[in-house]
Amino acid sequence: MIGRLNHVAIAVPDIAVAARQYSEVLGAIVSPPSDLPEHGVRVVFVELGNTKIELLEPLSPASPLAGFLENNVSGGIHHVCYEVADIRAARDRLKQGGARVLGDGEPKTGAHGKPVLFLHPKDFSGTLIELEQV
Repeated sequence: MIGRLNHVAIAVPDIAVAARQYSEVLGAIVSPPSDLPEHGVRVVFVELGNTKIELLEPLSPASPLAGFLENNVSGGIHHVCYEVADIRAARDRLKQGGARVLGDGEPKTGAHGKPVLFLHPKDFSGTLIELEQV
């Protein structure tokens, strides 16, 4: 059901600083920042040959990501994103297997303009999983 790894998301307290580290220190190609108000985050993508790193910063103290950074003040891995061909079919199969889909269970538009869903980390060895339809 799941396909390739789309990205690993890292929560950061300052996205400009983190983007510069990836760009200037590691020599990576980094996208311009993009705000995703529906998700409460600002993102940049670090392009790698086989996947991407998504750097996330909360847009406000009310962002769900702000709570993560309260517990991880330096930042850290927030979630992994896997590609799926049909997000609704994947959701239905996962729910039948007992996995919990976060939110209202309906896909939302993600940073790449494609439908995404998140799965409860307690159902996947403590890892928050994002599914993105490709």
